[in-house]
Amino acid sequence: MKTRSKKKAKASRTIRRDSQVAEFETRDLGTDIRAARTARVLRPRARPTSILLDDDLVDQLRAKAAKRGLGYQTMLKMIVREHLDEY
Repeated sequence: MKTRSKKKAKASRTIRRDSQVAEFETRDLGTDIRAARTARVLRPRARPTSILLDDDLVDQLRAKAAKRGLGYQTMLKMIVREHLDEY
């Protein structure tokens, strides 16, 4: 019976682990978490606001947010927070 060298075995584990990490990082877990109905949203003190946005802008926000596993409103809050000081 052939035995693999320690170096080959370690390389095999590294490749397998790297592929698992890559798979995990590419998955959007948002729907899994929502489907489980176990996540709780903790919100700091905040004031609800209303804003009218064009449909194409909302579509762009949704697309960019989905790539990060976020909702479009969360994405919009992040953008405002990060760029508010620029104005």
